[in-house]
Amino acid sequence: MRKLVYCIATTLDGFIAGPDGADPTGPDGFWPLPEDYIRHLVTEYPETLPVQARAALSVTAQGTHFDTVLEGRRSYEIGLKAGITDAYPHLRHLVFSRTLTESPDPAVELVAGDAVEKVRQLKQEDGKDIWLLGGGELAGALYGEIDQLILKTAPLTIGAGIPVFSHKAAFDPRGWELTGHTVLDSGAAVVTYARATVH
Repeated sequence: MRKLVYCIATTLDGFIAGPDGADPTGPDGFWPLPEDYIRHLVTEYPETLPVQARAALSVTAQGTHFDTVLEGRRSYEIGLKAGITDAYPHLRHLVFSRTLTESPDPAVELVAGDAVEKVRQLKQEDGKDIWLLGGGELAGALYGEIDQLILKTAPLTIGAGIPVFSHKAAFDPRGWELTGHTVLDSGAAVVTYARATVH
């Protein structure tokens, strides 16, 4: 069965964006991406690079981890504001929203129904794993369905912002097993955890 993988960049204090929700790695962002971090993504997770980064870096690799990406409306609108209707045309792209009534791009599938039900359906389908891009609100709603965490940790703190999981996550302590880690010279770290099995 396919896994739901929350692969997300986070600060040391657990925030995925500032209070305004803007892209922390964008032109006005608070985390200028170090070169070794970009090289790591190109090598290990090329499918997680948006279309404009793939073009700039001449990345054509499909990647081995994911063939589907899920994101919430607020995350999706970051790309829309930049004029990008589908940042991941190389993946099946689903956007969860109860307010968008028509997809701005024919390749982007809008999901207005229950996110948990949709993810359980996706897990039963054939294919590679499912990448949960974010944001925190969708991750909170899908907290119980996440099978793996890939935390791309920036060596900085911001004090306040949008957390890795929003208030929509129920209080439900879970154990995670460390399955991989890469610490880069720039101070960024990529740490992977699998949901611990309950015996």
